[in-house]
Amino acid sequence: MNLKQQAARKALSYVKSGMNLGLGTGSTTTYFIEMLGEKVRDGELVDITGVPTSKGIAQLAGELGIPLASLATVAPEQALDLAVDGADEVDPDLNLIKGLGRALLREKIIESHAKRLLIIVDESKVVEQLGRGPLPVEVVQFEAEIQVRWLEDLCGRAELWLEESGEPVITDNGNFLVRCWFSQGISNPYDLARLLADRPGIIEHGLFLDMVNLVIVAGEDGIQVKERT
Repeated sequence: MNLKQQAARKALSYVKSGMNLGLGTGSTTTYFIEMLGEKVRDGELVDITGVPTSKGIAQLAGELGIPLASLATVAPEQALDLAVDGADEVDPDLNLIKGLGRALLREKIIESHAKRLLIIVDESKVVEQLGRGPLPVEVVQFEAEIQVRWLEDLCGRAELWLEESGEPVITDNGNFLVRCWFSQGISNPYDLARLLADRPGIIEHGLFLDMVNLVIVAGEDGIQVKERT
């Protein structure tokens, strides 16, 4: 198994029959969902309901025989027992940058309704400070270039995310994505998150702060489980 598969297999040990699960989007989470589907198919896990964070994950889970629902159809008193997802960066406080899988808005909506959020990564995603790589920001299509200019003034470098064809990346929600780079990293992610949240036209950002309960890190020396205290 590669490191992502090892992390996914460890995450599966936290899943019990009867759970409502948030299903994240990304390459590492895909391994988890494939393993989950095998357990459901073999009858080792029963009464599992998944709430997907993207159209692609909904299709994959459906093909694997995992029963699916929406947040609205999950009883409010139950919420989601657990959400499992990957991350692009994890800092020492277990804060994250997510969204390079293009599903950050739906991920944040679903995962904010989970009793516990479990993140699975390989050791390359662990950072001392957020902002080593790009921060994705989801913006409305209307006057998107204005948002790009404002974000560039804010961080130093911001670009509309384009497909190989040159067309803008469009999310499942019909919005554009902007990638922002911070040459010195993100010194205060809380202030940045507030600033982005207050900007008209910006729908959501890839800072996931104070949301995570557990992080499983797979490395060459084995599996490490980090828990928020």
